[in-house]
Amino acid sequence: MEEPIHASAVSANEGAETDAAPRVPITVAEAKATLGSIVLREALSWLWVILAFLLITGTIVQARVIPSGSMENTLLVGDHLLMSRLGYDAEVPLTQYHVRLWREPSRQQIVIFRAPLPGSPDYIKRLIGLPGDKVEVRGGVVYINEKKIDEPYRASPPNPLDNYGPVTVPPREYFVMGDNRDDSYDSRYWGFVPHANIIGTPILVYMSIDAPGDAWNPGHVRDRLFTYVNALIHPSQIRWHRIFKMF
Repeated sequence: MEEPIHASAVSANEGAETDAAPRVPITVAEAKATLGSIVLREALSWLWVILAFLLITGTIVQARVIPSGSMENTLLVGDHLLMSRLGYDAEVPLTQYHVRLWREPSRQQIVIFRAPLPGSPDYIKRLIGLPGDKVEVRGGVVYINEKKIDEPYRASPPNPLDNYGPVTVPPREYFVMGDNRDDSYDSRYWGFVPHANIIGTPILVYMSIDAPGDAWNPGHVRDRLFTYVNALIHPSQIRWHRIFKMF
């Protein structure tokens, strides 16, 4: 059974509405000031987001993609990496100015560096020789200071025709090589990597797409967008087993 609605309650409510103070209309100037305050607050919020993003990508972590097969089978064409810059390099946002930090790479570590060649993109290779090391390749086998080094990461067995050196790595420079030794443009051809050129090291693969290398070269924006769309339509092109591979 529904409870009755008392007339006295309605009267009380009507009285309360009658006794309420009249609302003062907002002037056009006040409305503009309020809108301006909201816009300014939003702009400042986005400014902080942008500054935080630039700080993170300039000093802590950055995304990279592999465009060539020089590091196969460790890294494949189409691997998307997160690179740690922490302690290695700091970049002033929106400029080409870099500051080399305190961390030093170790032997056989994978490093990302600014190529010591005009107009070339950043390279990713394995660090083989440290400053002061004597590096030599005999029949495809690498010797450091006259001692053979173990290289389980290589894409293929040593090439008997591959010979280089010996050379001594200068102070504050490094000797680097690709894991796919027969298809790598590295220190054997263009020399040493200056200490100041080291940018960082890879952390993990966050995406890997089986697509031609042209799609990942700098400036091929349309090809890259087409590749991403195609991967969404055909998920089999994604190398799922490589996602979250750590280094």
